[in-house]
Amino acid sequence: MYGDEATVRKILTGLGDTWAVVGLSSNRQRAAYGVAQVLRRFGKRVVPVHPKAETVHGERGYASLADIPFEVDVVDVFVNSGLAGAVADEAVAKGAGAVWFQLGVVDEAAYERTRAAGLEMVMDRCPAIEIPRLG
Repeated sequence: MYGDEATVRKILTGLGDTWAVVGLSSNRQRAAYGVAQVLRRFGKRVVPVHPKAETVHGERGYASLADIPFEVDVVDVFVNSGLAGAVADEAVAKGAGAVWFQLGVVDEAAYERTRAAGLEMVMDRCPAIEIPRLG
């Protein structure tokens, strides 16, 4: 498992409340949309990152992490594993504190690079499942 309970707790409660959700669009049928709703319910600012740069949940979207003109605490990744490593590298370049790969998203090399750069990281887990369990 990539991301022990202490790391999950640190990311969800200790690293800040601005989450860039890569892959979040206005499509209500996609998992990212529902997860973003849960994160917002728990006080997180959710910034959509998607090529369409759509406004979602009232928050302006951006086409890439680099386009976001403010600091991001956590980058939540809803792209397939083949693309996720590049997003993790962008998160490092952006200066994020953590990267979270969603359920089914695994890239061991990206995990090693991201951790070596000093960021916290979780893979193959969902914050919408984890955050309610924290109490």
